[in-house]
Amino acid sequence: MAGEALRAADLPGRGRALLAAREILEGEVILSESPILLYPSSLASLPSYCSACFRSLPPPPHAPCPSCRSAAFCSPACAAASHPRLICAALSNNLAAAPEAHQEPLLFLLSAYSLQEPSLRALLSLSSAPQGPSPSQQQDAASLHAMVASLAPPHLLPPGFSPDLTAALLSKDRTNSFSIMEPYRPDVPLELRKTRAYAVYHQASLLNHDCLPNACHFDYVDRPGPGNTDIVVRALHGISEGREVCISYFAANWRYADRQRRLLEDYGFRCECDRCQVESKWKFDDDDDDDGGDGDDTMEEEHDKEDAGDGADEGMEQEEGSDDVDDDFPHSFFFVRYLCDREDCYGMLAPLPPLPNGDLSHVFECNACGQLKKEEDADEPDAGESSMVN
Repeated sequence: MAGEALRAADLPGRGRALLAAREILEGEVILSESPILLYPSSLASLPSYCSACFRSLPPPPHAPCPSCRSAAFCSPACAAASHPRLICAALSNNLAAAPEAHQEPLLFLLSAYSLQEPSLRALLSLSSAPQGPSPSQQQDAASLHAMVASLAPPHLLPPGFSPDLTAALLSKDRTNSFSIMEPYRPDVPLELRKTRAYAVYHQASLLNHDCLPNACHFDYVDRPGPGNTDIVVRALHGISEGREVCISYFAANWRYADRQRRLLEDYGFRCECDRCQVESKWKFDDDDDDDGGDGDDTMEEEHDKEDAGDGADEGMEQEEGSDDVDDDFPHSFFFVRYLCDREDCYGMLAPLPPLPNGDLSHVFECNACGQLKKEEDADEPDAGESSMVN
């Protein structure tokens, strides 16, 4: 069971999935989960963020790691929690000299090999891309394994440490890691927002992709208190019992060709959801342009997915079938209501959680820039930022 709102199931052609275990209200928090694995996005981020909780570090002096002296912590509690022991050892063993292209997967492997056995088993239980690693990925895995062996003291490595285990772990990272993004700042263009850390969540990894999702995820990395690296998944609209709960693995504004390319390359499937079936019939002027971009990378999410399909919620289909939608684009209502209209944002607008008495909130929050909008403004395509709630 993935919490009272969700249940795990095996779906034909889609693999493991999360279904609504009961009727779910719009805006309801349907999953809040701590990561089983958390690791920094790069070595360059270490001076800026706490190596335990990944909040922004306060002004110096910081509490440095007493062993490697390269990591820093925002509080005595985080210093006591420390950071993955193999990252600490590797930082003392010249990890910074590793090629930049290898640093991110090395940080993942060093963090994964630092896990206690139950967490390592949980990580290995997650699914991988169905097509398996490419020859170049297999070669990279062998090189990375050798680097881990040279950086980590042998007595700290877990039983079973081997090239095959390293390759298996890397396959989990590619399809299960979520980016924990730098919070939105008006003076920083969204395309320049950085990833602070990557996290793997055992239950959230079961969320399949849909190009018209019925849920989206939030992270609140700088909020005070515990749980700041938890993933929070909220329903965009009501979801009936038994329906699959899906998120989008990237910004919803990506065009058809870019979505299909990314899903095929990274997750090993082609999407045949309702939206893709409509848009596959469209013709773009640059359809044959191999240099076409992937859209807005700032909303990219990575997870374990075996397949994706037509998981649009029935209630959503009824709304989209209203008389005022464009026959050439029957899903236009989704974008008017759920796509943030802040310039260069393209995050998802999800209703805030229902009130304690069960009433719906009618206020929407963007999961990229944090903008709050009243429901009547979310339904108006030209409302703009003047509709923000103070």
